[in-house]
Amino acid sequence: MADSNKTEKPTARRRQKARDKGQVARTRDLSGILAITSAAALFGWQGSHMAQAWRGLLQTSLDTPVGEVFNARSSVLFWSFWEVIRWAAPVMLGAWTIAALSGMAQGGLVFAPEALAPNPERLSPVNRLQQMFSLTSLGGLLKSLPPVICVIYITCGAFRHHLGEIVRASNLGVGTLGELMLSLLFEVGWKSLLVLMVFAAIDYFITWRKHEGDLKMSREEMREEMKETEGNPAIKARIRRLQRQVRRRQMLLETEKATVVVTNPTHFAVALKYEAAMEAPVVVAKGRDLFAKEIKDVARWSNVPIMENPPLAQALYRLAAVGQQIPAKLYTAVAEILALVYRAQAQARQAARPRKN
Repeated sequence: MADSNKTEKPTARRRQKARDKGQVARTRDLSGILAITSAAALFGWQGSHMAQAWRGLLQTSLDTPVGEVFNARSSVLFWSFWEVIRWAAPVMLGAWTIAALSGMAQGGLVFAPEALAPNPERLSPVNRLQQMFSLTSLGGLLKSLPPVICVIYITCGAFRHHLGEIVRASNLGVGTLGELMLSLLFEVGWKSLLVLMVFAAIDYFITWRKHEGDLKMSREEMREEMKETEGNPAIKARIRRLQRQVRRRQMLLETEKATVVVTNPTHFAVALKYEAAMEAPVVVAKGRDLFAKEIKDVARWSNVPIMENPPLAQALYRLAAVGQQIPAKLYTAVAEILALVYRAQAQARQAARPRKN
């Protein structure tokens, strides 16, 4: 019985682990019934040709000269062996192909090295006896009773339907009696195969439902698997926090070399760098709230001009990524800011020059 706590659908990793162990929803009854049905169909399809071939072989054997030595090299044995191979091989090959395709359709092609590993418990007589007298064995026995009862009922019904012909069988010729037995065998055969196929399909459905139930996972198992595949959430959060700190430290170092810092002035701060060799200004740092304050503090300590332009600061923060050039639609606004900065720097340098007497 499945655990009541296992309410979550199985993940792809859990399904793969089950396949690696050879645990797939597969029933041998369905493959066996389909193989028998295909063999019977092939046998019936080539039955008339087979009868003619064996009749010819029998005629040839009877016509063999009486004086021929009968040994392992006799032509009779050779042709008998050849006829057996000729007519049995297609039937066996077809049945094997249908059984293999049926198995693959149920659970796919499975290669499970873990299932092939030696296990001493499989050779233990005690374990085998426990399996023979277990609830699983009893369940398998009870599961096979309904189709057996149905087959017996079909057989009895067929004989009851042809009871009059069977009673008069002693007065029938050999050919008529053979036809009667073949018709009885055919009727019982196809009805029994149909019943067994229905029960095999039901058995596969039950096996599939049980397999899906066994694969279900609890929330705790889901969390443990997530930790195994993606790592511990606490560790991942700490790694992200450290990465964020490293990026912020790098942006603050780049701010010291910036050309200008555009501010909101309170909530946003974007540091731009522009040199003559650049096609357009590049965003070297950006932040909001507390980190924006840190950028402005570093800019003041490094004598980087700070320009207040709320619309431009917000646009740069949202549209430009760190390390990339500013969007083309902001060229004009940024050019005006840079022009003011260069003009102010030029005036400051001119004022700092010593005046001539």
